[in-house]
Amino acid sequence: MFRTIRDIQFKGKRVLIRVDFNVPLDKALDITDDTRIQAAVPTLKYIIAQGGRLIVMSHLGRPKGTADPKFSLKPTVKRLGELLQKTIAFASDCIGEAAMKMARALKDGDVLLLENLRFHAEEEKNDPSFARALASLGEIFVSDAFGTAHRAHASTAGIADTLPAYAGFLMEKEITYLSKVTQSPDRPMVAVMGGAKVSDKILVIENLLNKVDSLLIGGGMAFTFLKANGFKIGKSLCEEDKITLAKKVMEKAKALGKLIVLPVDVVTATGIKEGVASKTVVINAIPDNEMGLDIGPKTVSAFKTELLKAKTVLWNGPMGVFEMKPFDAGTRAMAEILTTLKATTVVGGGDSVAAIEQMGAAEKVTHVSTGGGACLEFLEGKALPGIEIFSRDIKNMVGGA
Repeated sequence: MFRTIRDIQFKGKRVLIRVDFNVPLDKALDITDDTRIQAAVPTLKYIIAQGGRLIVMSHLGRPKGTADPKFSLKPTVKRLGELLQKTIAFASDCIGEAAMKMARALKDGDVLLLENLRFHAEEEKNDPSFARALASLGEIFVSDAFGTAHRAHASTAGIADTLPAYAGFLMEKEITYLSKVTQSPDRPMVAVMGGAKVSDKILVIENLLNKVDSLLIGGGMAFTFLKANGFKIGKSLCEEDKITLAKKVMEKAKALGKLIVLPVDVVTATGIKEGVASKTVVINAIPDNEMGLDIGPKTVSAFKTELLKAKTVLWNGPMGVFEMKPFDAGTRAMAEILTTLKATTVVGGGDSVAAIEQMGAAEKVTHVSTGGGACLEFLEGKALPGIEIFSRDIKNMVGGA
């Protein structure tokens, strides 16, 4: 078990909370997508309602340890205030006397947003003195930034050496659903894996082989498996140095009695460009001068047959070049199928999340992970430093039991 914000009272306490406000900004420094800010709102509102005194911290972009105005968190102040319906105070630095003075002046229900953590190089180095300086601002530490949980930074892990750490609602949801699909899935469990490269997903595949009942492989990575099976793949993407590995994965799946389903038809073209002529061909009939850029309708049907049996589904990675028509059809079909299933459906990984959001299906699945790299590492079976903190002994800490 891990500690969550349900396990503690916040009344009158200074609550240091790590969120992920790494939002996209345009040239005028206006927010173009506030999804990440909205994702933190339920946890923030809960603490405010309890009378906690919120000190909010985040990174934005990659300022490389120097204060750069174009990476300031100041543009998020207005939007956060609108969402919380409160006036938000802003500290021009995340540590130091001014930040401390503002933190100490907070009253119950007040909110203070600190400037970008990554304006200090010590943040990404998990410098102990920097972590202690951040910790000195609060009495309780809450993390709701799953997207950074795989990083051992001062604000994601180091602070928990001083303050007791609790998971916010977003973090709790991520841990709960990703743990379910990797540790105790309702069966049958089906994993749909896509994306460009086997090398990006091989650790996930190897870990999931022990958990799934069937594994459906699409996207560019499928062609390495197809070539390993002796099929001609034309100019399709293939990691030649991973063919032996693909063979081993298929041999292991067979030994474990697990089903791997590969594409039986693909959409091909001479290149990835708008308006290029395309056609659907069966595997082994890909022209020598063309490449497979999406799964075909027969593959969609084969995948659907397996998905309809499932009680748990994990989807990680698009089925083709979904950013461009007509190579988005396979990914779109997977998104539509997932929304109709009577199963726990979890979508994880940057591109598959982008795809399901682009297709308007994000609200119709059980859970969409907010963490790209963090989600992948969790699915690989790795221990994430930003999650381990919720199970640490807190008896000798400031504010500890």
